[in-house]
Amino acid sequence: MIEVDYPLDPLSADEFSAVAAILRRERGVTEGWRIASVELVEPTKAELAAFDGGGPTPPRRAAVICLDRSANATYKGVVSLTADRVENFDHVPGVQANFTVDEYVECDEVLRRHPDVIAALAKRGITDMDNVFMDTWTYGAAVAPPEYRDRRIGWSDTWYKQTPGANPYAHPVSGLHCVIDLNSMRVLRVEDDGSAENPDVMGEYVPHHIPERIRSSWRREPLTPLHITQPNGPSFTLDGNLLRWQNWSLRVGFNHREGMTLHTLRYRDGEANRSVAHRMSFAEMVVPYRDPSVDHYRRTAFDIGEWGLGFMTTSLELGCDCLGEIRYLDAVLHNSKGEPYTIANAICIHEEDNAVLWKHVDHDAGAEVRRMRRLTLSFHVTVANYEYLVYWRLYQDGNIECEVRATGIMVTTPVPAGQPHPNGTLVDERTYAPFHQHFLIARLDLDIDGIGNTVYMTESYAEPIGPANPYGLSLVVRNRPLRTEQEGKQDVDFGTQRAWKVVNTNVVNGLGTHPAYKLVPTGAIPAMFDPASPVLQRANVIGHSLWVTPNRPDERWPAGEFVNQSVVDTGLGEWTKADRSIDNTDVVLWYVFGIHHITRPEDWPVMPVDVVSFWLKPFGFFDRNPALDVPATLPGTAACDPGHC
Repeated sequence: MIEVDYPLDPLSADEFSAVAAILRRERGVTEGWRIASVELVEPTKAELAAFDGGGPTPPRRAAVICLDRSANATYKGVVSLTADRVENFDHVPGVQANFTVDEYVECDEVLRRHPDVIAALAKRGITDMDNVFMDTWTYGAAVAPPEYRDRRIGWSDTWYKQTPGANPYAHPVSGLHCVIDLNSMRVLRVEDDGSAENPDVMGEYVPHHIPERIRSSWRREPLTPLHITQPNGPSFTLDGNLLRWQNWSLRVGFNHREGMTLHTLRYRDGEANRSVAHRMSFAEMVVPYRDPSVDHYRRTAFDIGEWGLGFMTTSLELGCDCLGEIRYLDAVLHNSKGEPYTIANAICIHEEDNAVLWKHVDHDAGAEVRRMRRLTLSFHVTVANYEYLVYWRLYQDGNIECEVRATGIMVTTPVPAGQPHPNGTLVDERTYAPFHQHFLIARLDLDIDGIGNTVYMTESYAEPIGPANPYGLSLVVRNRPLRTEQEGKQDVDFGTQRAWKVVNTNVVNGLGTHPAYKLVPTGAIPAMFDPASPVLQRANVIGHSLWVTPNRPDERWPAGEFVNQSVVDTGLGEWTKADRSIDNTDVVLWYVFGIHHITRPEDWPVMPVDVVSFWLKPFGFFDRNPALDVPATLPGTAACDPGHC
């Protein structure tokens, strides 16, 4: 057995290799198969509690999804690394495994060699195939060609670069799309509507590719240097995957589907090491393009379920993606043969100054001020043309912030002169960028002082003017417990400042109330879909801002485990039909937030980050401000000197 430091540590390169070897030996998973995904089967809360108490080490196991290409058959299984054997390996009919990076690369190679594709490009005056780029997307089965729905298929977009090294997404080839069988790597159909629009677009963002006529107009003054230093090193400690900082402790995980995951978040309060969350991650991301045109009607990405944030994670580099005294964690993943590879510097951990934490100026005693320090854990993913930058931040006052920044390059489409483009914004010469939405689903397994929690909807109301409220000033808060899954389907209401508290009613704090953490909903967006829409049928989750379910280890994916080519929702939409109790139990919150991207000219040719976030704030978890013990910054230091503040 391969030794690990802690049962939650991600699978190592040796473990990925061992899984592939066991599958070859016992199940014949060799040539003709793809190992679509391998991830750790995480120990249960009970197993971890026993281990932390000096009990046995939980068995080391891996969940696997494999694809028999010759039969177009998906298999799901569990491999025991502890026992060196396959525990189970079952065919799952009627589903498709996630796409793999290998398939993405192979599709590009096949398409650029296909004679019909070459001919279609030549008709448009494009003959240098080295400057052509093919992007393969997944299909929702509802919009897939009926004759191919029983196959593993993708559809392609095509772009061309004006010069080597230029932006590959600057010049789309409109009206040219291919249908590909990913098992046989055969082009099934070339769809070509003959479009020949070729507007004079400036879609470059790297300075030496930008025309001189534009660069000559730049007048921005250079910035003076900004140095962020910690001469004594960072204030956090990292022991393997165990991170400790300012009363916080947690373990950092990583897998192919969710990317970075956070585990066993605890806050040391005096002598007590109190539980806040068992596990937090992103469980799905749904990106529908709101344009029914031929170039975009198929463009609905499930970036987590169809591809995987882990597989799309990019390496971070010092001085650019993160600043300061940084510690990195590498991530180990695998290709579709099960062979391991390492993403160097996949996760960045660093501290940030964030202005004032608390302050008061007293007429007699003068000023008391504390500066805020926060700990940031981040990873970045590139999903084709888009980048998503994910930040989890821990604060000294017990707050937790989750922030996502979207950047990258918008998909665009040329449009004939004078023709309307109602589903997008004109961003360049006869070129529009379609409207689209980014729905992010955070899976929050909170354990507030234990697993017996109840979620309360909390709202503010202005009471009517009356004898007891003659000036209409009375504002009251009403808290309603959510007892069942149907009650747990919630929507944001900014009119009442609706939020949700996860409360442990089994514990009493020093004030006689119950400890809680409050989900402060920012960034929630409406789905704006007809109920019959195929997108909503596949992803019921985007129809509400919040879902609450009892924690079940097999309920991890809000739109279902197998969303590639799915037709109907097999996740939250199905589970919650049972209307199970969510009262005083181990609950999971699924928070849906995101970006309603009404595209702008200022987003072109590369998009400034669009920022969206939400907060988890202690509410009665502490008896008073937990940051009273943050020490004052010493006079004469950079953080205190007025010339540096």
